[in-house]
Amino acid sequence: MFNIKSLQRNKTVKYGVPMLLLVIGGSFGLREFTQIRYDAQKIRKRLDPSLEAKVDAQKQSVILEEEYKKMKEINLDEWKNIRGPRPWEDSREYQEQQRSRLSKTS
Repeated sequence: MFNIKSLQRNKTVKYGVPMLLLVIGGSFGLREFTQIRYDAQKIRKRLDPSLEAKVDAQKQSVILEEEYKKMKEINLDEWKNIRGPRPWEDSREYQEQQRSRLSKTS
């Protein structure tokens, strides 16, 4: 009886041991939850076989070359920089004003 009562009064046993159990047990619990998270991300990142067939490295280079040829054909010297509407401005009204200014200057 003497040993049990002295252990109940000891602050290390009363507060320290539960704290250590919480910290160590929490780290193991968090490890399991994070593993579930990473497993779910792996499953989500997998592509469908039909989509994976479309995303082929050799075909991608062909697509990039086609886009490069399209960009070569575009005349970039004649473009106009038009500012978009601010959040407090009405977008349709502002676009009409911009178009009218462009038509007057052209």
